Amino acid sequence: MEENGTHDKLAVLIDADNAQPSIIEGLMDEIAIYGVASVKRIYGDWTSPNLVSWKESLLDHSIQPIQQFAYTTGKNATDSSLIIDAMDLLYTEKLDGFCIVSSDSDFTRLSQRIREAGLKVYGFGEKKTPVAFISACDKFIYTENLRKEETSISEISTSSKSEKWSTNELKGDSKLVNHLRNAVEDSADEDGWAFLAEVGGNLIKRSPDFDPRNYGYKKLGELVEATNLFDIDKRTHSGSGKSMLIYVRDKRNRGKK
Repeated sequence: MEENGTHDKLAVLIDADNAQPSIIEGLMDEIAIYGVASVKRIYGDWTSPNLVSWKESLLDHSIQPIQQFAYTTGKNATDSSLIIDAMDLLYTEKLDGFCIVSSDSDFTRLSQRIREAGLKVYGFGEKKTPVAFISACDKFIYTENLRKEETSISEISTSSKSEKWSTNELKGDSKLVNHLRNAVEDSADEDGWAFLAEVGGNLIKRSPDFDPRNYGYKKLGELVEATNLFDIDKRTHSGSGKSMLIYVRDKRNRGKK
């Protein structure tokens, strides 16, 4: 899926209590796809030993730590601080969007409010993130997909789930199959062919957390081809012998004229 707006100015706000430093390199690489990180802040109680592992990453990526003391046990003051800053930035800075890094549903209303103002919201969180927060974002990326691959022997046996799903596994996921077929149908012309980039856009509109990497594939085209449910047609862009456009069609529509 190709993304537009790579020059968009983005505010990156990280909830240190609900994110891990192991994602930071992949996170910043991912954010660069959507725009420029003009503001980079991370919120937490930096007097706590729990956040020590973050400090090196903050220096390497020039992320500003925002101190928020935990005044009351069991209450998350970090959330409130992040939300207040986000609203300040919304009204005082000329931004095109926000990247909210957290698995906490407390940011659901914040995301909704930012989108009401006409700005994009990219959410980043673990697969345990509540659906309410995911749905409140324009696009949601699971941070499990952002961690750089480790080569230690101890992790090889536990990383098998990140491997590519087989064709049978993909076909057996009825939710995935329905999402793909509906997105293709929404983008298709009279002959049933749909431009893959438009299919990707429709998938995100239907399901903000859709990502080929959830199934072990880097590209949408690779995932679609692996399902063996769609015909693939690679067409050379007119006026250029190098640019290739990919179109897909549900195999059930092969006889359609």
